[in-house]
Amino acid sequence: MNKTTTKKQEIINAFQFRYATKKFDPTKNISNEDFQFILEAGRLSPSSVGWEPWKFLVVQNKQLREKLKQVSWGAQGQLPTASHFLIILARRGLRYDSDYVKHLNKKVKKLPDDVIATITPRYKEFQESDLHLFESDRTLFDWASKQTYIALGNMMTAAALIGIDSCPIEGFNYDKVHNILEEEGLLENGKFDISVMVAFGYRAAEPKRPKSRQSIEDIVQWIN
Repeated sequence: MNKTTTKKQEIINAFQFRYATKKFDPTKNISNEDFQFILEAGRLSPSSVGWEPWKFLVVQNKQLREKLKQVSWGAQGQLPTASHFLIILARRGLRYDSDYVKHLNKKVKKLPDDVIATITPRYKEFQESDLHLFESDRTLFDWASKQTYIALGNMMTAAALIGIDSCPIEGFNYDKVHNILEEEGLLENGKFDISVMVAFGYRAAEPKRPKSRQSIEDIVQWIN
């Protein structure tokens, strides 16, 4: 078996290993080195036009976790037991002409002014005409939120590759979680809002059922 085949099998094994862990072993903690690796997988994730519209809140404070537990029906087992609990925020107002995008182009991507002048009209057309993202604030936010799920998937896969369990969580009251985070000053005065949650740790028990998925024939159509 060559190295490529071995690597492929390692990745498939990680997907087979991963399941939506409802309860973690509270006595087992993820090392700082391992969790930084998971966060780095999120940081390096791709996003539409490379705008990185996310922020990762690592919620370790027990009092805040308890507040979230009261309004997150899908995290009742995870919030008290997870080694690390992550809230992924998505950026609001992610427009081609926003201050954030201007900062990203100049300070992070370090694009020359002539390049920025060339790409800005194209990104305006992309957002306004191609994807109709300016129909409402919610439409634009949902587009940004979709990008965060790329980082979410990459972090869960990275965790599984090193034997760490995870569970993505959408089971929460959006308005109530928003209010909690806003009261804590974590939404940066409306720059961000809640997209999705994910818990990480080590499973308290093995899954009761084997992983089930539709067959490859049921979900793939080749168009030659």
